[in-house]
Amino acid sequence: MNLFEVGQLFITGIEGITLKDEERKFILDNNIGGVILFKNNFSDPGQLAELINDIQTLRDEYPLFISVDQEGGRVRRFQTHFTQFPSMFEIGKKDSPKLTFEVHKVLADELSSCGINLDFSPCCDIWSNPKNNVIGDRAFSDKAEDVEKHVSAAIRGLHTGGVLACAKHFPGHGNTSKDSHFDLPFVKKTLEELRAEELVPFQKASKSRAEFMMMAHLVVDAIDKELPCTLSKKAYDFLREELKYKKIIITDDMEMKAVADRFTNEEAAIKALNAGADIIMYRSLEKTKSAYEAVMQAIKEQTLNKGELEAKIRRVMSCKQKFFKEYKPVYIPTVSKSLRVDRQSEILDKISQA
Repeated sequence: MNLFEVGQLFITGIEGITLKDEERKFILDNNIGGVILFKNNFSDPGQLAELINDIQTLRDEYPLFISVDQEGGRVRRFQTHFTQFPSMFEIGKKDSPKLTFEVHKVLADELSSCGINLDFSPCCDIWSNPKNNVIGDRAFSDKAEDVEKHVSAAIRGLHTGGVLACAKHFPGHGNTSKDSHFDLPFVKKTLEELRAEELVPFQKASKSRAEFMMMAHLVVDAIDKELPCTLSKKAYDFLREELKYKKIIITDDMEMKAVADRFTNEEAAIKALNAGADIIMYRSLEKTKSAYEAVMQAIKEQTLNKGELEAKIRRVMSCKQKFFKEYKPVYIPTVSKSLRVDRQSEILDKISQA
């Protein structure tokens, strides 16, 4: 196994609107597979495109995943210049998969114009617990069959606009009462109940060729009573076998308290990879570095299976080769064309009139 390729199994956050020397060196020296951006990385579209162009100069064979949580509604990292869509629950109420497709096509056009190539969207969760605030109106509906049809349309819209979709949060965060950013939620349903409800939109996402599936920080009793799904081999095996899902499985942010309060950063990284994660994600460079060092040490000590790591790397590289083979830096003057006010008004008018 080429140890230089292990960095492809990591997505890291960075601190500001430009790359620091430390960030540049770490990403370049260790062949890190991707970056996740937040609102602290954004001031305007031109700056964003310049930052992404700079990040992509650090690539080895293929470009980095440049990712973001830009769902619409209250979860959006770029809160100016980009179209400010209503919540997906509001979109879902329109009962028009065609409109959902158009919304996500516009969303993807705007993101890709700046160099974003991966959106952690759509939510496949069902808002089945009215007291669930962490998902809430991020879901398309409180009914599985409605979420299912909008998820498929959203994935097609993102892909048509040149952005990879990531279905989340497997196996379903919509019936929880705790927020995994702050605590560890539990799902106490039987497998039959999960198959009848929670798993339906994820099954559709898999059939709709979502290139990524995000594993949630949840304990799901019917799958594994002990470990959160992110660290549970049973959960990854269940996703692979139940949904026949063969593409990339990524963790939710490993710095969320559901995991970080119960395991050391280094321990959680090794557990997630051993369990079946293809990519582990961190919002900060500091935590990415400590996890990366722990993983490299575990490889030396043979506590991580090299054959399984090679399979993960192949999945990542296969995805990049398929979608990013002909990479071109963003030409800054063209960015504004995809962010025209008249185009934004047009899609928002469609939503309001639907």
